[in-house]
Amino acid sequence: MSNQFAIDIQGVSKRYGKDVQALDEVSLQVRPGELFGLIGPDGAGKTTLIRILATLLLADEGQATVDGWDVRKDYKQIRRNVGYMPGRFSLYQDLSVEENLTFFATIFGTTIRENYDLIRDIYGQLEPFRTRKAGKLSGGMKQKLALSCALIHKPSVLFLDEPTTGVDAVSRHEFWEMLQRLRQKGITILVSTPYMDEASLCERVALIQKGRILSIDTPANIVGSFDKPLLAIRTDDMYRLINDLRQFESTHSAYPFGDYVHLALDGPIWAEAVHAYLVGKEHTGIEIKPAEVTIEDSFMELMSKE
Repeated sequence: MSNQFAIDIQGVSKRYGKDVQALDEVSLQVRPGELFGLIGPDGAGKTTLIRILATLLLADEGQATVDGWDVRKDYKQIRRNVGYMPGRFSLYQDLSVEENLTFFATIFGTTIRENYDLIRDIYGQLEPFRTRKAGKLSGGMKQKLALSCALIHKPSVLFLDEPTTGVDAVSRHEFWEMLQRLRQKGITILVSTPYMDEASLCERVALIQKGRILSIDTPANIVGSFDKPLLAIRTDDMYRLINDLRQFESTHSAYPFGDYVHLALDGPIWAEAVHAYLVGKEHTGIEIKPAEVTIEDSFMELMSKE
């Protein structure tokens, strides 16, 4: 079934009980073959949106289509044509690697051999452990097995819900390399992540917070929209530093960023003026340097505007 967009979401809202507005009139489109990132902290609404698209939840309001199929009326077709990797490892722990993959292939009326080319790069790393129980695999290996099972029926659209949460940095890097190769095979990929640094690995991203979309654009354009002078600062008393910087007359915002505090200023200010202010506040071990704007800086700025 053809459509201009592989994923088309219009005004989708979802509430849990009276108090939790998980999604608030979310609208976005993902183009065929695009690697699209849904970026936001825990509780932002990412999992709820993916579950609606995967036909596991019903939206309270709005409409959504996947490959032209309506998520309400055409759920059977969607389930046959998409791959879904939930955030929590949900394969059969007591089955071996090979048994899990064979099971999922059988459900979709295919075989490992038939679609092996699609999973070769991923499953090739698992084959030496194909008789090992899935529950005995490392985090990175579980991740690769789950992705192999989501791909074995050759889906047109792939939903990945926080696939790199809880795995080591090397496995995260390998996983994103695999996604880039899958995209080259024409598969549309919607991936959610709380890691801001992973946003730059997507073609386009949607920044989401408290169920609302803050921005949809390329990572470069989102970073480029940040128009404040930015400094990275640290002293011997980081907690007091944040509070003091927020009292500085030219401060636009100040928040922790790794080992530093990122200070956004309302206008061009000499770093020496900030240094003198901190000396007056009796700070020691002062270090001030220009900061390179990141997606996280833009996200914090968009949040403050909301």
